[in-house]
Amino acid sequence: MEPEKESARGLAQVEGYLLWNAEVEEARRHARRFADALPWLTTAQREEVERVYVTDRVAVSKEMLTRIAGRAVELRGEYTARYDRLRARCVAVSVLTVGTVGGGCAALTLISR
Repeated sequence: MEPEKESARGLAQVEGYLLWNAEVEEARRHARRFADALPWLTTAQREEVERVYVTDRVAVSKEMLTRIAGRAVELRGEYTARYDRLRARCVAVSVLTVGTVGGGCAALTLISR
């Protein structure tokens, strides 16, 4: 693999790791706030509520990211197909234009003789 691609891939992995850790930490903060609203919980109950909350939030985040990643792949395919069709049309129009202009010039040359 090319060094530039390898570097870009490594940076994307680091970015993903940091974003995911930030999401997990955010879930923990929300879990603590949620447990704070339940002051009657014992320490063990509070820890269990926080653990369940974080587990649920992380699962929801994973599902969301999976859906987003799948949609991004679908969109990439759609846009690539559209780009390929547009490029083919542009090439066809260019070839047709060059042919028409060339034919017109040849016709004018023959007529003017």
